[in-house]
Amino acid sequence: MIFEQAIAVFIGALRFERGMAENTCCAYERDLRLFAEWAAAQGKKQPEELSRAEIVNFLQEERAEGRKGTTRARRTAAIRQFYRLLRERHAIAKDPTELLDPPKKTQPLPRILTEAEVFALLDAIDGKDARSLRDRALLETLYGCGLRVSEACDLDLDDIVADGELVRVAGKGSKERVVPIGHAAGQAINAYLEAGRAVFTRGNAYETHLFVTRLGGPFTRQGVFKIIRQRAQAVGIDAARISPHVLRHCFASHMLQHGADIRAIQELLGHADIGTTQIYTHVDPARFGEIHRKYHPRAV
Repeated sequence: MIFEQAIAVFIGALRFERGMAENTCCAYERDLRLFAEWAAAQGKKQPEELSRAEIVNFLQEERAEGRKGTTRARRTAAIRQFYRLLRERHAIAKDPTELLDPPKKTQPLPRILTEAEVFALLDAIDGKDARSLRDRALLETLYGCGLRVSEACDLDLDDIVADGELVRVAGKGSKERVVPIGHAAGQAINAYLEAGRAVFTRGNAYETHLFVTRLGGPFTRQGVFKIIRQRAQAVGIDAARISPHVLRHCFASHMLQHGADIRAIQELLGHADIGTTQIYTHVDPARFGEIHRKYHPRAV
């Protein structure tokens, strides 16, 4: 089986049998196509033609080229799962990645904005035109609900439930959670639905996405990214410091700074592992000093 066929089989299994998130499937597919191109340059057209030593060589080249640890860890995972599935399907006689160790993944501290910066960003979008109403609602939802950008893009009108107080979110791996909307985000969404959304959909009742582009269709992640950067630059925030995911980081960090329980934040973010959420405890070291002074018997 040549690489192209094997990759198609693998990605199909991830999508339709394992229900893996679409973004992960796309990332794995890109990783494996890059791996296949490298293999072709070595004269190898089939996955089974590569030895463990050759795969290690590919990964070492990735490191030498300065790839981030997170990228290398994902590519290693993609290659290992790829070969494991081929072995399970008897497409190859031996799995050369069985004893392959994944690179250690260093998790950088998330970038965040201060509360004042986020408030300035949101409050500056105060126009009554359709674009302003939509952008304000979109950014308020990202920050107010802590959504991933793909989750915000996928929201449908009927995902707003409980008289507009909750939003139903389809997270990674099709895991559903329900998140409170909050007053500011709720007001912004209502204003957008009352006087903004119909300008873009032009009466198209078949379009059910909550947030739509000027052409009346659903947003892409890149489209949301562009809006956020434009709005940030308008209030003097460096575009390099902000993205949709930075607003999600701000949601978690600001709640933690105000005393929210980390387990509750884990549920709101849709993290499967508390370890993923705990990184936010390292963002505000000043809070540790405050907690130590408040609770340790000999701190003061």
